[in-house]
Amino acid sequence: MNQNKKNMTNEKGERIAKVIAASGYCSRREAESLILEGRVKVNGVTIETPATFITDQSIKIDDKLINNNKQEARLWILHKPEGVLTTSKDPNNRKTVFDILPKNMPRVITIGRLDYNTEGLLLLTTRGELARHLELPKNKIPRQYRARVFGKLNHERLKKLIKGITIDGVRYGSIKVVVDVEKESNSWLTISLEEGKNREIRKVMEELGLKVNRLIRTNFGPFSLGTLKVGEIHEIPRATVKKHFGEIL
Repeated sequence: MNQNKKNMTNEKGERIAKVIAASGYCSRREAESLILEGRVKVNGVTIETPATFITDQSIKIDDKLINNNKQEARLWILHKPEGVLTTSKDPNNRKTVFDILPKNMPRVITIGRLDYNTEGLLLLTTRGELARHLELPKNKIPRQYRARVFGKLNHERLKKLIKGITIDGVRYGSIKVVVDVEKESNSWLTISLEEGKNREIRKVMEELGLKVNRLIRTNFGPFSLGTLKVGEIHEIPRATVKKHFGEIL
């Protein structure tokens, strides 16, 4: 191992994935993927592991220098429309949330995802560690949705979801369901959970014989969609961000 690599693998400074995330380039998880794909260099040396520690070296991703200074922590709520992808690029050229953001937005990353056919509250931030904090299941950040479902409700099975459910070997944690409107063919439910696994609500409702026809995320942690219209975006006051997350920034 050459001297540059020795210096970078000493446990001094910060993990490179954390530094990349703090720059606002992408989330820490995405940074780790870039490293494993061999797309990240520090001082001209390709990094082989996300466990690499660095101090103040030059970082390049795909041979382009990134600004590794910490970005100011900023946070936005976007009312994501249905039929829009939560990703930066799509090989099929479908519309993404980044296509509908205002042109004057700084570089941001999404906090978690909403399915293509799901609408509602999507958080975006300039800071990767904020995204990581809100995404990690162990932090138990509550999410709330409104769902329109087709099919006959089984109230006992809906109540039992509070204890979690296993479907095809996948364990889903506690889900609280409140029936807002019940009709013979379709109903509106308020659904609260803390994990938010891929297509979790749709899969759980399908297991109960219900088909989700519309799904809207209304709350994420302390933030609410409120009266924000579809496609609109609102920046959360920086004092509010500091109040809730100052200890991790």
